[in-house]
Amino acid sequence: DVYKRQVTVAEETPELLALAADDALIAGVVGWTDLTAPDVADALAALRELPGGDRLVAIRHQVQGEADPEWLLRPEVLRGLAAVAAAGLAYDLVVLDHQLPAARAAAAALPGLTFVLDHLGKPPIAIGGLRPWSEAVRGLAVLPNTVCKLSGMVTEADWRTWTVDDLRPYADTVLDAFGPDRLMFGSDWPVCRLAASYAEVLAAARELTSALGPAERAAVFAGTAVRTYGLGRDLGQKG
Repeated sequence: DVYKRQVTVAEETPELLALAADDALIAGVVGWTDLTAPDVADALAALRELPGGDRLVAIRHQVQGEADPEWLLRPEVLRGLAAVAAAGLAYDLVVLDHQLPAARAAAAALPGLTFVLDHLGKPPIAIGGLRPWSEAVRGLAVLPNTVCKLSGMVTEADWRTWTVDDLRPYADTVLDAFGPDRLMFGSDWPVCRLAASYAEVLAAARELTSALGPAERAAVFAGTAVRTYGLGRDLGQKG
């Protein structure tokens, strides 16, 4: 598991790192720190010194909650993202589809930082809309320092009536845009429980990737995450 939560509370990251220190099943923690603070580098170094600090693999912020569609391009945020890169961490993008252009610009400005797009960038699955999301996500995928999580689809679909076929156009888009070597499965548990169980999400992902070869499926369900987050051990039996 790469463990994370949905809120941006400073106290939670130390708590999650401490949990990881005591639980060998937690391979990495995606935490939070204030990217706009002038001492981001010091804050990241301090997290690394905490119990479980060696499990910190990435930082993320709930950009989807920011009113400014170009929040990621603010000078102070770009400075914070540069500190994340310097610390050898990845950055998880939690954005809405209209924020994808800014995400692309930020990734282009920081080629040394790996950006992980969570939940496909929140496409409007419930209404069956592909554009402009598909164009924006393909624009992001052109950049080699970007990766995408095959996650969060069921909660963007109709929670009560979704089918795998509803998800397929979106999964196919990111598979084509990023390729299996830059795509990783994510359960989005426990949020996924609004629309599906963990088992149902995993089964859907397996069906959506059933046309891939064994090596490609291994990348989606283990290898891409291990490489992107520097997990350093084989998670191939956990998909």
